[in-house]
Amino acid sequence: MSTSAKFKDPYQTVTDIIINHLENGVVPWRCPWQREVGMPRNFHTGKTYKGVNVLLLGLRHLPSPYWLTFRQALELGGHVRKGERGAHVIKVGESPPSQNEREHAKESDEPQRKRLFLREYTVFNATQIEGIAFPAALNIPLLSPHERIQAAEQVVAEMQLPPVIEEGSTTVACYRLATDTIHMPAFASFESAEAFYLTLYHEAIHCTGHPNRLNRESLIKQDGFGGKVYSQEELVAEMGAAFLGMETHLVHDAHEQSAAYLQSWLDVLRVKEHKRWIINAASNAGKAADFILNRASRDGSSTTSSVAT
Repeated sequence: MSTSAKFKDPYQTVTDIIINHLENGVVPWRCPWQREVGMPRNFHTGKTYKGVNVLLLGLRHLPSPYWLTFRQALELGGHVRKGERGAHVIKVGESPPSQNEREHAKESDEPQRKRLFLREYTVFNATQIEGIAFPAALNIPLLSPHERIQAAEQVVAEMQLPPVIEEGSTTVACYRLATDTIHMPAFASFESAEAFYLTLYHEAIHCTGHPNRLNRESLIKQDGFGGKVYSQEELVAEMGAAFLGMETHLVHDAHEQSAAYLQSWLDVLRVKEHKRWIINAASNAGKAADFILNRASRDGSSTTSSVAT
């Protein structure tokens, strides 16, 4: 087997998984977890998965939130049942700078850039493992419609460095960078309160890219509707709104997954040069959601979101 055949590109692997779901009529970032099960987490470390891993594990729709690698299961005295197929997760690592890079940084007095790389792992759900006494599923109680809306309102009200939000000033929701304002159609024009807040979340994610917040390149370097940068930023906003929806148990209605919407993302993600978009967008979306939830500092670092855990 050739070296190229052995090499697996994590970016392409993740993109292929997302494309497969889109081709089957499923928008992976619209509801990337099961509310009654809870966020997927590694049973060995106790940490919840973040970024794109929420999508990759949530899409399996298994009844336990707990996952382990094959080796972790063995270390804990269990084993993966024969024939079980695991799920992909991505972990980000950091390579030390080369000698040339260190010398250049010293001579130019420039800060050394981080060199990140991705590693792909396979994990198995608790339902696929024997010999370990996993806790019962979290069985998170679903919030009532009234409680969900209360929680949604609280997220917006407590956002740090909030933009001005104008309701009823437009027929199309949008965020305007020049004025740092969110413009929303009238509340009554939405089919439901959940639809209103998920749309507001989408625009709020956009606003986190403002230079005074996270200074996100995909927002600042605008290239117009349908452009490459525009599409990257839209993917961040779509995922970020879903991550905020997780916090308040809000989900998009299934009928919103129209054929045109699905096809638009398939057209974008099938382009080979765009294979990094999913992972990068999920990472930026997690940082944006954490900023709105007051879990991140203004420099874009985050206490809970990363490409992987």
